[in-house]
Amino acid sequence: MQALPPSSKLRVWIENAPAGNLEGPDPYVFAYRPDLIASLAVSLTMPVRLQSWTDSRALHPIFQMNLPEGAMLIAIRQAIAKIARTDDLSLLQILGGYQTGRNRFTSADQKLPQPAVAPEALDDILKYPDTEELFHDLMGRYLLQSGISGVQPKVMINARERATLRSSYIVKSWGGDYPHLAANEYFCMTAVKRSGLPTPEFYLSEDGRLFVMKRFDLTEEGRNMGFEDMCVLQGTGADGKYDSTCERVIKSINSYVSPQHRGEAREIFFQSLLLSVALRNGDGHLKNYGVIYDDPMGNNIRLAPIYDIVTTTAYIPRDIPALSLGGSKKWWSGAALRAFGVSHCGLSQGKIGRIFDVTTGAVMETRGDVRRYADEHPEFRDTAVRMEAEWEKGLETLNR
Repeated sequence: MQALPPSSKLRVWIENAPAGNLEGPDPYVFAYRPDLIASLAVSLTMPVRLQSWTDSRALHPIFQMNLPEGAMLIAIRQAIAKIARTDDLSLLQILGGYQTGRNRFTSADQKLPQPAVAPEALDDILKYPDTEELFHDLMGRYLLQSGISGVQPKVMINARERATLRSSYIVKSWGGDYPHLAANEYFCMTAVKRSGLPTPEFYLSEDGRLFVMKRFDLTEEGRNMGFEDMCVLQGTGADGKYDSTCERVIKSINSYVSPQHRGEAREIFFQSLLLSVALRNGDGHLKNYGVIYDDPMGNNIRLAPIYDIVTTTAYIPRDIPALSLGGSKKWWSGAALRAFGVSHCGLSQGKIGRIFDVTTGAVMETRGDVRRYADEHPEFRDTAVRMEAEWEKGLETLNR
């Protein structure tokens, strides 16, 4: 790969249309193209206007949204160290043609890249005999085409579900610090789906080493929908993803979700909090909630499906919730959650009772799946035992 010249100016695209230019870093300035139509806004928080959008502190949250963190950032830095810098604009220059959501990035004089790689076969990935080897291969081929946030090692690929149906997927693996994280996430997400909440399609590879999730920000025709996480909607970067509250998430829902979808969105968020307590998911931060839409000026902005649910206390026994509720980051009691459901989510006591019943029933049923899987996969048993013990604690907390 040829060395890339450093760029202090990027072109920002919406689909195949240039929307404006981004410069930085002192300060970061984004300017829309003259006469751009309002529906090509880069963010719900940054409508089209003549005046530039300037941030002297950091890159605008909508442009930060898909920047890698943790292990992903280390892997990408190692991959590009000899050809480019690794500041934010340089990362966007390299990864920006392959992003979740609508926004794309190139240097100011480039056109959008068009992936020419033939799609993988989803069934082959799930049944591959050595998925550790497979994941290293996928990382080598797709790492620089995976503009997706997060700490956990993951890649974004195109794959065929059947002979002709082609979709985009996120493939995750895990390291030695978090044994069997893929199976952990799979069973947590199974409980979420069983409880009736919207989730993306997801799969576990046959050897249990890969968690595969279908992207939810694409239409059936393959067009990119808008996606913005709660960091963007609350005007903060990834470093502020733990510095917020459940009450502020409800305010963001009320501010940005279309009126006809707000009641459902508040109910989904409320139930997701119950599931986080029951499953002991301590990573429900701002970047793990978001909204999706077809048109930022339209009336169909809704809460994104629930994703990234894991029993974190199976690895970090003293882990706590990512966001505070009622001023507390302890695992919230059922009574505290009921009060929040009434005062902030607009739910009746009867509705709350039904949500509690469905949620606890889904977790208890999924616990049987965990046991059966552990019986068939002895290497998973230690993690399964820890997960079950944590789920038991979570269900007890909801009963208080």
